[in-house]
Amino acid sequence: MSDSKRAARLLFLDSGLGGLTVLRAARAAIPEAEVHFIADDAAFPYGSKPEGELVERLLDLVGGALAAFEPDCVVLACNTASTVALSALRAAFTVPFVGTVPAIKPAAAITRSGLVSVLATPGTVAREYTHTLIEKYALGARVTLVGAANLAELAEGYASGEPVSDAAIAREIAPCFVEDADARTDVVVLGCTHYPLLLERLDALSPWPVTWLDPAPAIARRIANVLSERGHIVGVGAKRGHGTIAFTSGRTPLPSLLALLQAHQLSIAAKIDAKDGAAAAA
Repeated sequence: MSDSKRAARLLFLDSGLGGLTVLRAARAAIPEAEVHFIADDAAFPYGSKPEGELVERLLDLVGGALAAFEPDCVVLACNTASTVALSALRAAFTVPFVGTVPAIKPAAAITRSGLVSVLATPGTVAREYTHTLIEKYALGARVTLVGAANLAELAEGYASGEPVSDAAIAREIAPCFVEDADARTDVVVLGCTHYPLLLERLDALSPWPVTWLDPAPAIARRIANVLSERGHIVGVGAKRGHGTIAFTSGRTPLPSLLALLQAHQLSIAAKIDAKDGAAAAA
């Protein structure tokens, strides 16, 4: 049981900036929480890493940060990290973890055409975990899996203040839009937390209107439930909790990225290495 007399502490971890989309929803649900965010951009993208190597890296990062920050909940704000390492992390540490998985069940529940696309990284699309979710929860919907090879990188660059062309984004999302007789795809599951960083542009570049299903609000509700189970009264704080972010690359953010981080109430912490997660949370 955590100390419910202090503000809840949340440790976020992602391969880069995608987890900010989950943090935004969590800030709305639990504004009083103190946050430490590890942006493991030195290892970006996670999908290109061998699974064993990624698990070891996450165990090192989380282990060090737990010792220094003492969070009440760890949020793996990354689909790849969740599908690859969530079980190992839960086995290694007693703190509760909240992961991120493609929102296939709610997509199947809201589609009217019966045509759903899952837009994710090639690794997430290929994993058995994703196929099991479809078999279990698609509920008769026809699901098209789209492995976007470059969209996470485009989103990371865009959030960092780099120019990203409409044509590059349009190429990545084009396979999501399926027509079958009189039916068209009407729901696209965003299966990577980076993708909502591009949401306005995704909407503008769509050949027809669709519902872009962002799992962040559901993840935020799960975080709030976990904190409530640990004795915290959540969602009632009038004061915004303090937040820090550490980039494992040690990079200096461009002014546009600094403004984005400030909008999420995050200040820059020290550089950390995978073997020294504690340094960033100290």
